Amino acid sequence: MTVRKILRTLLPSQLKQWLHQQADNLNRLTMRFFAHFRWTSSLYYGLFSGKFSREHFGVLQGRVQYQKSLNADKKSYALLRRNTHRLEKGLIMRPRRASFAADYIGETVTMFLRAQQSSQISHVELTWAQDVRSEYFAVVKDTAKIKQARELWETRKSHDNSTKVKNQKSVPYQRSNSAMSDISADQLEQLFLRRRSVRWYLPQQVPQELIERVINMASLAPSACNRQPYEFYYISDQVQAAKVAGFAGGTVGFSQQVQNLIVVVGDLSAYPYERDRHCIYIDGALASMQLMLAAETLGLATCPINWPDVEHRERAMEKELKLAPHQRPIMLISIGYADPEGGIAYSAKKDAEVLLKTCD
Repeated sequence: MTVRKILRTLLPSQLKQWLHQQADNLNRLTMRFFAHFRWTSSLYYGLFSGKFSREHFGVLQGRVQYQKSLNADKKSYALLRRNTHRLEKGLIMRPRRASFAADYIGETVTMFLRAQQSSQISHVELTWAQDVRSEYFAVVKDTAKIKQARELWETRKSHDNSTKVKNQKSVPYQRSNSAMSDISADQLEQLFLRRRSVRWYLPQQVPQELIERVINMASLAPSACNRQPYEFYYISDQVQAAKVAGFAGGTVGFSQQVQNLIVVVGDLSAYPYERDRHCIYIDGALASMQLMLAAETLGLATCPINWPDVEHRERAMEKELKLAPHQRPIMLISIGYADPEGGIAYSAKKDAEVLLKTCD
């Protein structure tokens, strides 16, 4: 038994409350003193609190893994996806410059050649990367750097025995060629009203094909430079789903009857710099909302479960899912068939009167 546990057992409750109060008072004074400047704030978290230590470790591990990933066999390459998207933005620029992307086109072609050698690479990703580069070299005017990259690209083409796609589809297109939707604003609003957080489910498993479909629809959500730095860990075993749901706070009383669970996990190895560390949460949340709406259209109910950064919960999730340090849980989503007798929280929402701020 540790000294802390012994003291908790022996000390009177009133004395423990007094000690907690004194500690809180001291902490408030310390925070006010160190909060004046950025450097003192960093000093505070270095000396008095380790609340950000997991994030620091994860970000650095992510940067290391990013560098390693450039020369590893992978299903997807963050650098290839980012640079391909940058080329797309150059192709649709108005007016389009005669020469663009000279500073990174060589790196992009080299990364494509590496990805082409991977035994795991996604065919969809490789086709998109190939089509966009072909379109780029068809329209761009050479500079010294672009010419060098073009020669490298032509060398690749001369040794490429893969099947050629006559009608390229993985290139930028005009808005007028987008698929039309017949969903009205009223219908969409009804879907939003229908989708509410459901905490009570029937004891019924969700077919794998439905999970795959909602994941595919979720993947259509926007993502910064199309990196899509997240994965969906799906738990179909009811015992394990209930166990993992119990790792989160706020699930007491209903976690034990969760039938199916998705853990949205961000991947910090998609970024070489600290500045992008929050993108996993933004992109992961965008995809998650799309996933939940997609599930509703397929007769499935969902509930997003908050995942605050609490160390013992992080350790439990890391161990259960065998996560690496650069992988960070973003949220949990219970998914299944709603119990029609289960209650739904009304949860009045803020409206535009409260949320909208007009900038003059």
